[in-house]
Amino acid sequence: MDVYPHTHFLHLRNFSYFSFFSELHHSDHVAKTTVETLAITTVFLVSVAANAGAAALVTWERRLLANKTILTLNLFVADLLFVSMIPLIVAVRWTVSWTLGYTACHTVLYVICMSGCVTITTLASISVERVQAILRLQAVPTLNLKTVCITLTFIWAFSALTCIPLSLFFTVMEVDFPDQDNMHICTLKWPDATGEIVWNVAFTALCFLLPGLIIVISYSKILQITKSCRRRLWPRDSQSPLGESPEYPVSRQDMKLFRTLLVLMLSFLIMWSPIFIITFLILARNFHGHLYVSSTMFFWVVTFTLANSALNPILYSVCQFKNGWRRLCCGSVVVPLKRANGHTQERQP
Repeated sequence: MDVYPHTHFLHLRNFSYFSFFSELHHSDHVAKTTVETLAITTVFLVSVAANAGAAALVTWERRLLANKTILTLNLFVADLLFVSMIPLIVAVRWTVSWTLGYTACHTVLYVICMSGCVTITTLASISVERVQAILRLQAVPTLNLKTVCITLTFIWAFSALTCIPLSLFFTVMEVDFPDQDNMHICTLKWPDATGEIVWNVAFTALCFLLPGLIIVISYSKILQITKSCRRRLWPRDSQSPLGESPEYPVSRQDMKLFRTLLVLMLSFLIMWSPIFIITFLILARNFHGHLYVSSTMFFWVVTFTLANSALNPILYSVCQFKNGWRRLCCGSVVVPLKRANGHTQERQP
C-alpha cells in the first residue's frame, strides 16, 4: 500500500479510496476537532428542538388530520433521522481511525442519503397532494388513510432502495502508515468505476432533480389555476363590489402553503447542492489523481447539508404558524379586528 503525503486517497491496485470522515493527515487536531464538534453539535441541538417544536405546532394547529398534515410530520421525522448520525460523525472526527465497527460503517452515509431523499420526495408529495385537493375543490381535505399509507410506504421504500448501494459497498479498510499503528477507515469500495458513475448519476436524477421538477410543475399549476379563475370571475374591465376579493378555488391557505414549499425547495437546493458536487469530485478523482478533496472539506459540506434539517422546520413554522409561535412563547397572540371604516386594530385575547 502506497500512501501519498497530504492526501486522503489510498491507492490500492491503481484505485483510489476516499477516507470520508477520518482525518488521516492532520495538524492541531484537538483545536480543529473542537471547532468542528461545536459547529455540528449546534446543528444537532437546533435541529432536534426545531423539528420537535414544529411537529407539536402542526399537531396543535391541525386538529383535523389531513393528508398534508401527515406528510408534513413525515418531513420532520426524516430531518430527525438525518441528524441522528451526528454523534457517530463526531466520534470519528475525534478517534480518526474508524473504531465503530462494520455495522456503523454500512449505516452512516446510507441513513444520511436516505433521509435526504425522503425529505425532497415528501416535499414533492405535498405539492402533488395540494394540486389534487385544489382541482377537486377541497379546501380542507380529511384524512384518507389508504392514500397516506401508500404514499408514505412509497416514499420510504423508494428512498431506501435507491440508497442500498451505499450500505452494500461502504466497508472498513485498514490503512498502513510507516512508523505508526495501523488505522482503519470507513470507505466506499465499488466493484468497478462504471457502477459508481451510474449510481451517482441515477441517484442525483431520481432523488434530487426529479422531485424538484415535480414541485416546480405543481407550483406552476397552482399559479395557472389562480390566474385563470381571476380572469373568469373578474374581467379586466370590471371592479369587485365594495373592494371585496372573489372566492377562488385556490384558497389563501393553499397559496400560503405553496409559498412555504417554494422556500423549502430553494433552501434544499442551495444546501444540498454542495454535497452532490463534492460527491462527483470524489468520483472524478479516480480519473484525475491530482484532484484534491480533503476529509475536512467533506465534513464541512456535510455539516452545511445537515443544517438544512434545522432550517426546514424553522422556515415552515415561520411561514405557516407565526401566531402559533407567539402563543407558544408569549401565551397570547395578536389578532387583527376589522372596523366598519376598513381600518384594523389589534387586540390580544
